[in-house]
Amino acid sequence: MGRLVVEQIVSADGYAADADGGIGFFEASPEIAGDAASGAGPIDREQLEWLAGVDAILLGANTYRMFADYWPDADPAVEPVAEPIARLPKHVVSNTLERAPWGDGEIEVLRGDAAASVARLKARFDATVLWGSLQLADALFEAGLVDELRLRVVPVLIGAGRSFTPTGLGQRGLALDHATTQPSGHVSLHYRLR
Repeated sequence: MGRLVVEQIVSADGYAADADGGIGFFEASPEIAGDAASGAGPIDREQLEWLAGVDAILLGANTYRMFADYWPDADPAVEPVAEPIARLPKHVVSNTLERAPWGDGEIEVLRGDAAASVARLKARFDATVLWGSLQLADALFEAGLVDELRLRVVPVLIGAGRSFTPTGLGQRGLALDHATTQPSGHVSLHYRLR
């Protein structure tokens, strides 16, 4: 069975969304914009290296809508991660979406029980990343389907908001696989769940 990696961008105090559900704090890291010489900043390069080992993308319905509004037309020269996002097979878990348009095509809609659908997806791919999708991530943590956790910590405190894990999760052990720091204070932490 393949690995499911939940990747979340979080504030330094551990929130994946502010108290109103917004994600404006993502912009607190100046390195996200990249550098003119290479077209990719250090954060982009690190993300691209990691994405080389991913072979599928999983989204919840709300994150799918946000991604579908932006990523199909994103220019890889400006947004280097646009290339793997365009290339990798994408899946959305939803019982309400009739279809999932993506640019000129469509992506696969996984219907029914989220945990069962994702378990079947894990059997098809070696490494799947779930981006954002906090409600879906909660269900997958609770079902024990998450194998790895990748946190991209933005150097900002927001004081209140939505955690990236369900409130009733309880204590779970993590083993640090690796950590990457950037001069801006942005930190990427990659854990394996025990």
